[in-house]
Amino acid sequence: MKELILEMENYAKEKSVPIIEKDSIAYIMRYIKANNVRNILEIGSAIGYSAILMASSSKEVKVTTIERDETRYMECLKNVKKCGLDKEINVVFQDALDVNLTGVTYDLIFIDAAKGQYKKFFEKFQYFLAPGGVIITDNLKFHGYVGKKETIDSKNLRGIVDKIEGYIDFLKNNEEFDTEFIDIGDGISISRRKNENK
Repeated sequence: MKELILEMENYAKEKSVPIIEKDSIAYIMRYIKANNVRNILEIGSAIGYSAILMASSSKEVKVTTIERDETRYMECLKNVKKCGLDKEINVVFQDALDVNLTGVTYDLIFIDAAKGQYKKFFEKFQYFLAPGGVIITDNLKFHGYVGKKETIDSKNLRGIVDKIEGYIDFLKNNEEFDTEFIDIGDGISISRRKNENK
């Protein structure tokens, strides 16, 4: 397992595939263990790095992970198989915004896909959160660019940062959810429904 994780980290570096930072995934794995998380939905599989680590946090964990890029989806499937976690991890090849879910709830929903769609992902999948569950979002610092738009030359990059800043405001002003922002890795947030006692 350790070897495969290293292999995946090297592959991600070589192919410029964004994967979660080590501090952030370590934090999430601790959260999974401490809060007895069983059912996880991940938006954005990439090569399966975070899904595999989350699934390996505890024997009871089941992960459904959604990926729309075919190359990454195939790579993710391959890695999940190599780890022997194909019973624990269900990889779905589809755009998350087109996925239809019924009759399922998740203890943890992890958003780590197209930054410009974060708000849409949150709004769609919040209805599938189990009582006491959390929505965790990654990359809220976006490599240190968030809050420093004036230093960015690329219009495209500025647009992404705009969207992330808009999403942060959306979380801060959300009347249904309380969100904690954690300065770890590339910045993560943990959102919980307000009317629930932890």
